[in-house]
Amino acid sequence: MTNMLISYALSIPACAVFIYLVYLLIKTLRKYTKSAPVRNEKAEKAKTLGEVLKKHRMECKMTQEFVAETLGVSRQAVSKWESGLSDPSTTNLIALAKLFGIAPEDLLKEAR
Repeated sequence: MTNMLISYALSIPACAVFIYLVYLLIKTLRKYTKSAPVRNEKAEKAKTLGEVLKKHRMECKMTQEFVAETLGVSRQAVSKWESGLSDPSTTNLIALAKLFGIAPEDLLKEAR
């Protein structure tokens, strides 16, 4: 009987701790879901040069192969630029901007 009372007395604080942890988890999840617009806005602002290049290429409905042929580089080079494995040279960056119909400065301003 004493063991049962001791185990019962120990289980009450354990349940209270468990309930408090669940409460904290729910509170954190609510805060996280409410912050979705802020996270999306930050993600939109924090673009790499490669993401900017890909966005403009897709908006202009161009393939990597078409861009590569126009600039006189390989398709793999364009793929590396867009994935961030390498950056285009200044000459290629100017040519890309001209191909997309925007100023080179605008390409760089979009990239953060």
